[in-house]
Amino acid sequence: MSAFESESSQSTLFRSELPLPLVHRGKVREMYEAGPDLLLMVASDRVSAFDVVMRQPVPRKGEVLTLLTAWWLDQLRDLVDHHLVSADPEAILARVPALSGTESDWARRSLLVRRTRPLPIECVVRGYLSGSAWREYQKLGTLAGEPLPSGLVESQELRPPIFSPATKVDDGHDENIPFSGVVERLGASLAERLRDLSLEVYEQGRERAANRGILLADTKFEFGQTQEGSLLLIDEVLTPDSSRYWPAESWRPGATPPSLDKQPIRDWLYALPDWDRTPPPPDLDDSVVRAATDRYLEIFERLTGISLDDYAPPSFDGNGGGG
Repeated sequence: MSAFESESSQSTLFRSELPLPLVHRGKVREMYEAGPDLLLMVASDRVSAFDVVMRQPVPRKGEVLTLLTAWWLDQLRDLVDHHLVSADPEAILARVPALSGTESDWARRSLLVRRTRPLPIECVVRGYLSGSAWREYQKLGTLAGEPLPSGLVESQELRPPIFSPATKVDDGHDENIPFSGVVERLGASLAERLRDLSLEVYEQGRERAANRGILLADTKFEFGQTQEGSLLLIDEVLTPDSSRYWPAESWRPGATPPSLDKQPIRDWLYALPDWDRTPPPPDLDDSVVRAATDRYLEIFERLTGISLDDYAPPSFDGNGGGG
């Protein structure tokens, strides 16, 4: 174990153990019951690539994902109802006093949110042709089985942006589905509401990012319903783990710009000749971990105009935020 790995493992959260009922432990996040109709979402510094969790954490990753979600939901408060109650540690502690004394394990990397019933659809919006959409288009000229115009190239801007829903299949991967698939699962009215909201939020995110010299190539939203039937935007919102951000100065059609996310880790792993992308993962070089942290800090500051250390996370009303 290197000096940097030892330091980062001690100074960053790899796995939380809080005095609350554990609801779910995922690849990179824990979910706890925090009271009637409330959950505490704790983002760790664990990082996955090719669906494999790496041994080394990426310092400050969980803090960036948490506080960038909070910042975006604050910007979107007049556009969409959402589940966030608070990201402010003092406000969270006032509502969940059982957390007293454990602040180092959750403060500034946790969202206190309203509990919802998540809808089984991932609401993807694509403003540029990249990733799995580009791979399908190369082979078939389609996206989720629906034809796209001929002659498009990788990373080409899509105008208007395309609502490209997906759902999880048994192996945990996303599967692109046509809009008719959402209608079949949820009914026409709710499907149209999800599509319209997703496109509206994407456009606002795209515009704000563009003002900061960043292209929002694509993003994924998730929605849930309360017991009363209200539709809320949930989970991460417009983070570098749920979105593809490109520096505007690096973009040109026909090429893939560098992503402002964990791309240094993916690139390093791609170059390994003897790892087959199954567990156990290789140990990451210290330089790769540092580069990933730098990317996360860069996207936060470029989008918000605020350094991570200076950002004061918001609280909303007692029922969560929204317009």
